[in-house]
Amino acid sequence: MWNPFVNFITLCRKKKSMSLEIIYQDEYCILVNKPNNVLVHHAHHSRNKFDEDSLLQLIDKQLGGKYYPIHRLDRKTSGIILLATKTEYVSKFQKLFTDDEIQKIYYGIVRGHAPESKVIDSPVKGRDADVYKEAETHLRLLDKVVLDIPVKPYDTSRYSLIELKPKTGRMHQLRIHMNKISHPLINDAKYGDKNHDLMYDAEFGWVNLFLHAGSLEFKHPFTQENLSLKAPFPKDWLELFEKFQWKKPLT
Repeated sequence: MWNPFVNFITLCRKKKSMSLEIIYQDEYCILVNKPNNVLVHHAHHSRNKFDEDSLLQLIDKQLGGKYYPIHRLDRKTSGIILLATKTEYVSKFQKLFTDDEIQKIYYGIVRGHAPESKVIDSPVKGRDADVYKEAETHLRLLDKVVLDIPVKPYDTSRYSLIELKPKTGRMHQLRIHMNKISHPLINDAKYGDKNHDLMYDAEFGWVNLFLHAGSLEFKHPFTQENLSLKAPFPKDWLELFEKFQWKKPLT
């Protein structure tokens, strides 16, 4: 039987806020460490508005006030994101991206042994599915492993830790580019390899996308300070580094 009071309590529990890690904050901007599976903001007619808090809602609950995202991170991607404190500051921060004056570094775990280095310049579809746009990603191999765990059709499984520097900011660019070179990101339900994703869940309990926005470097457009800011890895990444005996980046 439907009980409005019980349903209200259930809704409140679902919306229980998590605490966000603030990486940097001043009067012009804030940089936070976005968790996995959190939308930056809800679409106007989103049906999830009342079931889950967006990043903007979480910031509002924690700090109070409105903030304005300068760039995007996918729901499933964790890591550093830059937001302005006022609308009049947005354009100056956005100019850093359009003028290629900000360096973004991501980290990913991919299937197979990736090349030591590679420039991927395959065009990527924009939000309009009929239009392809130029896209460029620079890859660097950081470490690799062979596991004695079979994943069809092989008796063992191989993985790589990679550093990714996108030179453009297309939607799903890194995920598409990794798929394009046959090294899809682990736990990427859209562009990945289901067999490997199932193994990661069964063997380790890791179900989140292994793509993390690790750092941003830029000259602050208002204070002129050179900033080099890093977002610590989530729990499943730390477990993976220990399990695979890999040196942790961002130290």
